Amino acid sequence: MTHASSPATGIVAKARDLPPAVRTDPVGRSCVPHAEPPHATHAESVHATHAESVHAAHAESVHAARADSLHADTLRTARAEPSGATHAEVPRAPRRTKTSRSAPPAAGNRPRRAPAECGDLPFIIRRDGTWLYRGSPIGRKELVCLFASVLQREEDGSFWLQTPAERGRIDVEDAPFVAVELDWSGHGRNQVLSFRTNVDQIVTAGPDHPIRIAHDLLTCEPTPYIMIRPGAGVPAVEARIGRAVYYELVALGVPELYRGRHMLGVWSCGQFFPLGELPPGND
Repeated sequence: MTHASSPATGIVAKARDLPPAVRTDPVGRSCVPHAEPPHATHAESVHATHAESVHAAHAESVHAARADSLHADTLRTARAEPSGATHAEVPRAPRRTKTSRSAPPAAGNRPRRAPAECGDLPFIIRRDGTWLYRGSPIGRKELVCLFASVLQREEDGSFWLQTPAERGRIDVEDAPFVAVELDWSGHGRNQVLSFRTNVDQIVTAGPDHPIRIAHDLLTCEPTPYIMIRPGAGVPAVEARIGRAVYYELVALGVPELYRGRHMLGVWSCGQFFPLGELPPGND
């Protein structure tokens, strides 16, 4: 059984059987190659060879001239450089660089954000130095010391707990701290008085930590204070000197003429702090 060949296959086979001079394309048309031109004469061949030689010589001369020019430019550039240069660099086209972005500001140059206002906080500091939160005493001394380290006083005398993130106002019955212990050394003008507060902070009485005496308006009873740190205005953060410590101060007191008045007071770090006026005849 014979299979009829497809038209395309038959066309290809037929194209292969044709002599080289005559072939057919896929659609059956005959393709006769162009006849080769007659052989060139000897004179034409010599002329063509001469023309190719002249063209090659001209190309070589142009290439040599360009090379000489580039060499001369290189020598001139090398002579124009300073004596320390070892070779001349051929100028290059400028490269495209990425647009540089401005670096973010350093942490130290960033503006500090104001802490958020939290209003009134449920803290109360009693006169005896006890800290209350929502009416309950804070039993952990470490936590009380932590709160005490961020306590500040504003110009109007109000007390605030302030962190870098937030701040809130608290109530203080008298002074936020109490001086519970006294240590002294020296004598007279060379005497040094150091106090320990209920949050274990040590302060030494002197120009930076003065002692002052306030008197009750009704009973005229004296109440001594020592400054712990300055506030935002005139009112400072102070510690009330406990009664037992105050008795020790009175025992160390000496009479002095202070601003035209005979006063009993104590010396510390070269500064005199009056405690009270002496009655007449006791100077």
